[in-house]
Amino acid sequence: MEEALKGTFPVDVVKNIFSNISSINTFHSQFLLPDLEKRMGEWESTPRLGDILQKLTPFLKMYAEYVKNFDKAMELLKQWTDRSLQFKAIIQDIQSQEACGCLTLQHHMLEPVQRVPRYEMLLKDYLKKLPQDDPDHQDAEKSLNIIAMAATHSNSAIRKSENLKKLLEIYEMLGEEEDIVNASNEFIKEGHILKLAARNTSAMERYLFLFNNMLLYCVPKFSLGGPKYTVRTRIGIEGMKVLGTTNEDYPHTFQVSGKERTLELQAFRKTIEIFHQKNETFKSASKDVLVSTAELGKRAPRWIRDNEVTMCMKCKESFNALTRRRHHCRACGYVVCWKCSDNKVALEYDSNKINKVCKDCYSILTGEEKAEDKKKGILEIEAAQFSGSSIMCGFLQYCEKNKPWGKVWCLIPEKEALVLYLYGAPQVSQTPCGREGMIGPHSSTNRAVHSNHH
Repeated sequence: MEEALKGTFPVDVVKNIFSNISSINTFHSQFLLPDLEKRMGEWESTPRLGDILQKLTPFLKMYAEYVKNFDKAMELLKQWTDRSLQFKAIIQDIQSQEACGCLTLQHHMLEPVQRVPRYEMLLKDYLKKLPQDDPDHQDAEKSLNIIAMAATHSNSAIRKSENLKKLLEIYEMLGEEEDIVNASNEFIKEGHILKLAARNTSAMERYLFLFNNMLLYCVPKFSLGGPKYTVRTRIGIEGMKVLGTTNEDYPHTFQVSGKERTLELQAFRKTIEIFHQKNETFKSASKDVLVSTAELGKRAPRWIRDNEVTMCMKCKESFNALTRRRHHCRACGYVVCWKCSDNKVALEYDSNKINKVCKDCYSILTGEEKAEDKKKGILEIEAAQFSGSSIMCGFLQYCEKNKPWGKVWCLIPEKEALVLYLYGAPQVSQTPCGREGMIGPHSSTNRAVHSNHH
């Protein structure tokens, strides 16, 4: 601010970058911290925190302004660092101070965004260990409700800040030479890869960084201060193609083809082993969950985990947060939608209490006939029919415009080599069912797809 007042750059720039951070600092240094320190000193006579927090937590709402302006502040900081050498020198001087702990200014600016959710987490832990009849319990619960309301304003900014933090880490690994710290850039995946040379087909170690808009193909370089890389090629996602290739000497190879360059790559052996190990785990989990008809309702099932499923395991409809939420059948453990779990029956293993069950288990346990399943469409052929005779198959991540990334099972059948089939996964296994769609030379479907295991 002193430099701004000298006329080096506009005062508004500093105010817009740091928002109301001075007010937040004043609140903590003059009110919250002194009160907490005083209470710690008299803890034996007054072992409580809820009264202090209930009085002061309403002021945490001031974080909402900082969080709201966070993205704009990051963009403005980057613009002025690139535009003004004097501004950049001031920032570097600040970062070189011992108090900064060798971290960038952007790293320190992330801390206020994450502060309120941390308070919420600490207070939840405090309440867990506090007896229900403790005099401080009521005040602590009221404080938690206030903090939770303040934390909701920070949640979306935290997701963005975590992505920005990762971008900063990559920026430092690339020697601070690549322009990747941008609010529009979203980090997706990174990992070691082998590059096959065109002349002698020898495999050379490389490293990939995948973002929502580009792929960075990097070469590792020697460094004593953590991993460092040099960018060899930047390939845009638009128009990029990933194709499986056949190489007897080098299995598990594939080709990444973009406008800027085409690369022939080979997955690391360790990556391949992890991929196969995961699939074996999913297959065994599928077997473990099955409960025989004779034991149905008499024995508690193992529940399928929510993150193993992308659609209802009965009707194959995709889940969403509002109209089709996840429910567990208490008889078989499958994850189903509300329509397929709109049945109740007494279960012997749960002392004959009434429980929610899927329609199939309801039919078995009550003896009533099943409702007829809907007729399968032309795009609902099961993946199992193709997986054994495919050129390439595996799990991929894909997204459509303005929708989150989701896991699908993809394969290229031998008889239709120019078509990529996408299957939503009722359960993550080698042969999920439920056709989502296909992408081919005559298809109008346009989906962004990237590999989840290469």
